[in-house]
Amino acid sequence: MSRQSLEVADIFRARGERWRQAHHGHISLNQLKVMSAIEICRSAELGGHVLQCTDCGYRQIAYNSCRNRHCPKCQGSAAHRWLEARQSDLLPVGYYHLVFTLPAPISALAFSNKSVIYTILFKTAAKTLQVIAADPKHLGARVGFTLVLHTWGSSMVHHPHVHGIVPGGGLSLDGKKWVPCRPGFFLSVRVLSRLFRRLFLEKLNEAYLTGELKFFGEHQALSKTKAFANWLNPLKKIDWVVYAKAPFSGPETVLAYLSRYTHRVAISNSRLLNFDHNGVTFKWKDYRGKKKLRYKTMTLSADEFIRRFLIHVLPGRFHRIRHYGLLANSGRKDNLKHARELLKDHTDKAIQKNSAIESKSTEADKTIELQQAIYVCPKCRHPMLIIENFMRGQMPRAPPNKVYLS
Repeated sequence: MSRQSLEVADIFRARGERWRQAHHGHISLNQLKVMSAIEICRSAELGGHVLQCTDCGYRQIAYNSCRNRHCPKCQGSAAHRWLEARQSDLLPVGYYHLVFTLPAPISALAFSNKSVIYTILFKTAAKTLQVIAADPKHLGARVGFTLVLHTWGSSMVHHPHVHGIVPGGGLSLDGKKWVPCRPGFFLSVRVLSRLFRRLFLEKLNEAYLTGELKFFGEHQALSKTKAFANWLNPLKKIDWVVYAKAPFSGPETVLAYLSRYTHRVAISNSRLLNFDHNGVTFKWKDYRGKKKLRYKTMTLSADEFIRRFLIHVLPGRFHRIRHYGLLANSGRKDNLKHARELLKDHTDKAIQKNSAIESKSTEADKTIELQQAIYVCPKCRHPMLIIENFMRGQMPRAPPNKVYLS
């Protein structure tokens, strides 16, 4: 695997210490941990191992990764493992992609109330889907879905929203049949938007009354009850954005699509173009422009780039991927089994059969194939095996042919 020519880690290593000194006292412990993890990821500071090709004998060093969920270099394998686990959750039906977005005033308030407002966002988006889907006027079914939190826009500004992946139907309320949605249509976006707005504002007001919200800077005046009520009122009248995309063509497409959302970070290394005294230049997508004009470049000072990256660091132990309804962890296995029985779809049987065959074929030689998938010799493409491990700050006993950095 070749190293990206420019990485977020390079920017942190070059300007991170100065940025930390300039913002001392205004950086959270989580943000400091993320910076440190990214700076030392895939370096000798984390230790590593020596690989040797089973065919030509070529050797190289592979340094350990930091495994931080905000690190751009550590998300590929994490996403792969997560998607493999989700394959068994797929049903032989069409799937829909929905997005619930917060209005700008609430996004600004969420900046200093991340845990509270992100939690409300998850809960109200989930309840909105469950309530409307259960209504006989719309679907009349219990649905299952996965929600993924993103807090950024393409230019790394603070833009909290959740992506939802939902099967096109659900179990009838009595559990006796599968209720499909209308072809090409899941639920009314207008109806979803209005209920989402009402539920969110109710929960936000509850959080205010119980003292969960904190107000700083330009929002400090909102600590007064009347001021908060006046700030809340206009939000009850504007349209809230709920987006629904046409159904996917099949389960494989769902997995491919999910992989683009589940383990993303604020910016990937592949979007970085240049870093010099003028700042950091990167690619971004302007969704307000026409298709051919959406793709642009932006240059930010190194300090502003670091600031924007770190505002998307999540609170500790906050789960940004959550499952609801039929896919909730407590009853997922039984719910999916029952749904498949009701669907009685031969396609599902074929998928299960192919998966079983593939599983058996790989199980016999699982160890060597896993090695092939993870460590492949750059010279002859044969598997490489670990022949030596070394601890943090150490180096291997004898230097191999090449240092493997990414």
